[in-house]
Order: sequence, then C-alpha cells, then structure tokens
Amino acid sequence: MNTIYFDNSATTKIKTEVLNEMMPFLTTEFGNASSLYSIGRKSKRAIERARKQVAQLINCNQNEIFFTAGGSESDNISLKGFSYANKEKGNHIITSKIEHPAILETCKFLEKQGFQVSYINVDENGFIKIDELKSEIRPSTILISVMAANNEIGTIQPIEQIAEIAHNHNIVFHTDAVQAVGNMHIDVSKMGIDMLSLSGHKIHAPKGIGALYIKNGIQVEKIVNGGHQEKDKRAGTENVAGIVGLGKACEIAHKNIETHIKYVTKLRDYYIGRLQKEMPKKIRINGSVENRLPGNANISFEGVNSSELIFKLDEKGICVSSGSACSSGKTSPSHVLQAINVPEKYLDSAIRTTFCDNNTFEEIDYLVKILKNL
Repeated sequence: MNTIYFDNSATTKIKTEVLNEMMPFLTTEFGNASSLYSIGRKSKRAIERARKQVAQLINCNQNEIFFTAGGSESDNISLKGFSYANKEKGNHIITSKIEHPAILETCKFLEKQGFQVSYINVDENGFIKIDELKSEIRPSTILISVMAANNEIGTIQPIEQIAEIAHNHNIVFHTDAVQAVGNMHIDVSKMGIDMLSLSGHKIHAPKGIGALYIKNGIQVEKIVNGGHQEKDKRAGTENVAGIVGLGKACEIAHKNIETHIKYVTKLRDYYIGRLQKEMPKKIRINGSVENRLPGNANISFEGVNSSELIFKLDEKGICVSSGSACSSGKTSPSHVLQAINVPEKYLDSAIRTTFCDNNTFEEIDYLVKILKNL
C-alpha cells in the first residue's frame, strides 16, 4: 500500500534537488568551515552562498541571517538572547496564547528568570486581539513575539499591523515564521519584522537545520557558548550539508512560490468543499476560512476521537495529525483550539491536514471516501 502523506506542517520530504546539493558535503567535501585549507574554505563558501539564498527568500541582507539547529533554537535565541542583551531597557515581553511551544515554553523559562510576559488572547478565528495587545504595552516592554501563521489552524496574523504597533512604542518585533516561510510571501523589510525564525524541514530541506534573521543593529546575547561561529551569535561547528540543503530549498521556494501557493490552495479548497458538501452536519472548520495558510485544513469531526481517527486513517495508508507534532505526546486538548473557544464536542476530534506540491486531487478523493465511511 502506498502512503498518502497529508502532514506537511509536521515535516516535509526532502526534495531531490536539495539532497543532490547536499551530498558532496556529506561525502567528499567534508571540510570544517573554520579551517584555512582548501576543503575548509570550500565549505565556508557554500555556507555563505546558502546565507544569500535564505536572505533572498525573505528580502534581507545576507549578513542578517544566522544558521541554527532549527526553528526551536531560533525562537530560543530570539527570546532569551534578546531579553538577556536588553534587560537594562526593560523586562516585559508580549506574545499570544496560540504560539508554538518553542515560544510559550521559552517565555515560561524567562518568567522564572525574572522577566514578565503577557499572553494575549485571540478571537474565534485565531487572530490576535489587537486592542488587548495595545493595552498590555508598558514602559518596560522590550519585545513582542507573534507567529506569522499558526501551525495548527493556519490562521495568518496581521504581522505588518503588529510590527507597526511595536515600532510606534520603540519595541522590537519577532515572528515565528516556521510555518509561513515558503507558504506565503515574507518581506521582512516591508512587513517591519526585526527578527524571524524559520526551519528547514518545513520547506523540503532536512531536519535539524534552521535560520534566524536578526536585523542589523539589534543586540542578541549568545545562548550557545563556545567558538565564534556565526559572527559570534551561535557557537558550534556548522552543519554544512544541512545549511547547503536549507539554502537550496529556499532558492526553490523563492522561485516557485506563486505556483506553490496557487496549487496547494486549490487542494485545500477542494478538500474543504467536498467535506462541506458531503458531510455538512459532521464537520467544523477551525481557524479563519479566508485568511489561512494555503495548504492548511484543520477540521473537527463530531463524535470522533482524533487519535482513533488518525490510527484508522493510518491503517488505510493516510498520514494526518491532530495538531502540532511537538505536542503529540500530550493528552490534554490543543491549547490553540481551547484559545479559539472550540465547542467541547469538537475539541478532541480535530484533524489537521496539510498539503504540498506532491499531493493530488485523487489522493483527496480517497481521503474523503475513507472519512465518509468511518
């Protein structure tokens, strides 16, 4: 039985072009990028080429890109590193209640270090409550961190508006764009973003590699100590192959973003449309219908437990999820669905289906057929 993969928000398959670009740096071109001899210098040049490719995707200077081990580390550096470096200016951070655990758990950690955090509510579609955000700003507020698009329900936040509010109060703005990069247009200059986190395995690069954009002039303290790699922002011998893969994936995403958005939007709308037509009384769409990531469909099925449904679909060769892969070990309902006040009867029955360019309409037909018969 062939596997039908509908969980591209959890991870994506490495593209062949990405793997091919990586292979020399996993085999013959194995030099340490800090070494002075030729194979080391070649690794260093490959890293700088990748830095330029990542920068092009989000429209920033390549010297503003720093490579990390993934989105979670990028989020940690953004929140911890910035807070530590700027604690003399203030100790207050603002975020939302539907952030990824990499943000929420880091905020909890910082609270134990004496920082104060405000967690802003969202409306029933997952949009941050702007008036509440404004009311929480204090003289001691140094950072606002709000995700570009939610990893569970796909809701896209009004990033430009939030960034403008932050800057009007001389506050730095960070966004966790792990789900957004490659799935929507991101222009850090136009959108007013000061720091941005992204992850390779969400855009067909390997796991274990990510990047952090830090606008020139923003001070961030190192949280991984050791050597002086990444302009002394993040110690450790560079994952050259992973960095090269991320760079190539960003190059592909930049080139194909219009085609990608158009196609996966059609897949998503086709899937939702079929369910609305054939199972109208059994489903609930979670998150904004209009303003969501192109490949995201988070739908609750009344009277069905999501874990049981996932296993039943897996038996039929279909991979879906109930939400964030980083929270899959938890037994409590999704904090995101609770925050948008999903009714009790739908709270434990949500299925997140996320599409990519490899998926087809025929695969969706098969999924809907199985769902109707369960």
